[in-house]
Amino acid sequence: MNSPPPLLLLGLSLLLFLSLPTPSLAAERCNPNDKKVLLKIKKSFGNPYLLASWVSSSDCCDWYQVECDRTTNRIISLTIFAGNLSGQIPAAVGDLPYLQTLVFRKLSNLTGTIPSAIAKLTHLTLVELSWTNLTGPVPAFFAQLKNLTFLDLSFNDLSGSIPPELGQLTNLDAIHLDRNKLTGKIPEWIFTGDVPDIYLSHNQLTGPIPKSFGYYNYTTLDFSRNMLSGDLSFLFGSNKTVQIVDFSRNKLEFKLSNVVFPASLTSLDLNHNKIFGSLPEELTTLNFQYLNVSYNRLCGKIPTGGKLQSFAATSYFHNKCLCGAPLPAC
Repeated sequence: MNSPPPLLLLGLSLLLFLSLPTPSLAAERCNPNDKKVLLKIKKSFGNPYLLASWVSSSDCCDWYQVECDRTTNRIISLTIFAGNLSGQIPAAVGDLPYLQTLVFRKLSNLTGTIPSAIAKLTHLTLVELSWTNLTGPVPAFFAQLKNLTFLDLSFNDLSGSIPPELGQLTNLDAIHLDRNKLTGKIPEWIFTGDVPDIYLSHNQLTGPIPKSFGYYNYTTLDFSRNMLSGDLSFLFGSNKTVQIVDFSRNKLEFKLSNVVFPASLTSLDLNHNKIFGSLPEELTTLNFQYLNVSYNRLCGKIPTGGKLQSFAATSYFHNKCLCGAPLPAC
């Protein structure tokens, strides 16, 4: 049997080679538009070492700080965390249309205001812009992101009042606005419905707690270290499910002995206020993990039983005339 001519074999081999997929192209999953946006973001930050894996010659789905959807190969997560990165959040962030998670955290050289371009990211479910030096107001445009379940803007230098529009975020599970420089009153009918965890501590908020908070259930309420005043007894009740309450270091003034505490309560911190009355006997039935009512105007004997005697005297001292273990006898 005659062998095929050498030129024919060469041609067949060349044809076979050309029909094979190019390795670099076959491996590339990242959407080219997303890749351009990410490289633009890197450039806006001055090409920092933190984003060293972001190079045009590699697949952006393999880069650090990002995640691609396995089906669409679109960027769904941008998480830049704890590194040497300077500048402002670039508007280009808003050009990643499938983004679900956006995190800039523990970046002390991140400055400027929160860009309005974020409002274009309607698929966002989690936003965490915390432990930075961001300034300016809490943007009302977050209300447009109806899919948000978690919003964390804590540990920044944000100022101004809490925008009432945030009350339109009906899918929120938690909101952190703590450790900023927020002022003014807490708006009525905000963070109502099913927002289990609310953190507003370490700001300069004033006025009373809105009565609308009394109509809903929460898991954690931390409004400590503000300048809030008035009564908060309406937050409690036998039908409530709140577990952790911290309103310490405010200017609250109400009668504690009239409060009905829910069985769910495990942590109560009311220190440094103007609360008067006595400690209700029902506190002995609660499974407290933490309790502090020091620096108030409470009187009477500390009820005996439950967890009340398991806390140190520092949880009770500096009241008007509170007595009984762990304080001196009445």
